[in-house]
Amino acid sequence: MSESFDAVVIGAGFAGLYMLHRLRQQKLSVRVIEAGHDVGGTWYWNRYPGARCDVESMQYSYSFDEDLQQDWHWSERYAGQPEILRYIGHVADRFDLRRDIAFSTRVIGAEYDEPAARWAIRTDKGEVLSARFCIMATGALSAARVPDIPGLSDFGGQTYHTADWPQAGVDFNGLRVGVIGTGSSAIQLIPVVAEQAATLTVFQRTPNFSLPARNEPLAPDYEQHWKANYPALRQRARQEMRSGTIYDYSTRTARDTSDDERADEFEARWSKGGANFMHAFKDLLLDKASNDTAADFVRAKIRTTVHDPAVADALCPTDYPIGTKRICLDTNYFETFNRSNVTLVNLRTAPLEAITPTGLRAGGQEHTLDAIVFATGFDALTGSLLAVDIKGKGGLALRDKWAEGPRNYLGLMVHGFPNLFTITGPGSPSVLSNVVHSIEQHVDWLANCIAYLRGNAVAAIEPQQEAEDRWVEHVREVAHTTLYPSAASWYMGANIPGKPRVFLPYIGGTNTYRRICDDVAANHYKGFTLARTGS
Repeated sequence: MSESFDAVVIGAGFAGLYMLHRLRQQKLSVRVIEAGHDVGGTWYWNRYPGARCDVESMQYSYSFDEDLQQDWHWSERYAGQPEILRYIGHVADRFDLRRDIAFSTRVIGAEYDEPAARWAIRTDKGEVLSARFCIMATGALSAARVPDIPGLSDFGGQTYHTADWPQAGVDFNGLRVGVIGTGSSAIQLIPVVAEQAATLTVFQRTPNFSLPARNEPLAPDYEQHWKANYPALRQRARQEMRSGTIYDYSTRTARDTSDDERADEFEARWSKGGANFMHAFKDLLLDKASNDTAADFVRAKIRTTVHDPAVADALCPTDYPIGTKRICLDTNYFETFNRSNVTLVNLRTAPLEAITPTGLRAGGQEHTLDAIVFATGFDALTGSLLAVDIKGKGGLALRDKWAEGPRNYLGLMVHGFPNLFTITGPGSPSVLSNVVHSIEQHVDWLANCIAYLRGNAVAAIEPQQEAEDRWVEHVREVAHTTLYPSAASWYMGANIPGKPRVFLPYIGGTNTYRRICDDVAANHYKGFTLARTGS
């Protein structure tokens, strides 16, 4: 016999916790299902050494409760994983959220019962939960990818994935360690592991642009400035900022700036640290010639930092514009390749052939290893949704509907799947934004929508096909006004064999996106079909 709820929320990270809080305020019965043993979402699983946020702590936090904002103290400019996880745990305790969460439980299927206008949600524990609303808070970067490498099962040492790190940690002291991948997680992990391991061999297929974080203890006066002005600063982030993060956006173009002025601007932002470097000029992601000036600057920094010219060349990206793959922030990443115990293997010139019982073979050369770390990323934005067997009206499977790429309206709902909501999924700003900012916007919109449905005796809400088609085309059109689609990135699904090459997030800006969503709601959910009770 199934339990019945007003809503079932899948995932207990930032999104799932806030969704639970908002629905509780409406006196709804809610159950949250979480695969992990505790709250935290991506910050629960990604415990690898060096894991750190790339949005400043004072902004990578909830804004819905002023007392919470004032009471919590961040210790660093960019918070590390342990501190972020403590923060999420504090929020769960502060609002007594754990009592409505089923931990160590994974949702394996969800099927819509059209006559009843309810979802039947199946877990790996054999339970079936009935809910009017099914809310996917599964995260944009939570479906870890392990590449299909011959011989993996034969390896005699230990293997790890950055997105599924042992809670007890890993001691690499004295070990010969291999890291496969040089994306954001690897760039954070490699300098830390290099300090522990006897030898570290980094296997790189695609070099990444990375900027110095310049992380430091949080200055008391900076913290006080934010806390004294939080309401105005949060409002500015919502209304004016394209990413939901307050950056110093330039009004100049790189093309129309002299060489000396441009170099000075890049140098000032490089010295300050952080992703604000990419806002030095307003056309860096719109114009290839302007983008080249930023890319050349960073490549020059890499060549200045790395002593071996051949290694420096291998670490310099040359086949995509800077920023069109996720821009990374680091602490001493490039400096790490000057260490005597660190070796870079360029998989473009020495392709990875197999994992062997004693290590890894690339380009015909054997590399003896005691441990291998897969820093190979995620099946981004769609992977965590398609990992659940979701079936809508007429038994239509979401994975079939999305066989050629995700289709939805506002990144929030899918035609043919009434009362199914997705938070920070494809078609929304999601990974191109301060994700906590985007989560709050999504959750607030969904909570208000559900209140509207209940207040107007609406049994089900579903996007209209025409509205969905227009949104998908809008997302595509806006993306192709930028340089982003020119890179074979995970934004395009290019890291997953067979995944459709579609630009997944909405790049029009969180401020623009917020206005679009608010307009839809203000016009009685324009573009949606509302099925009233008894109709």
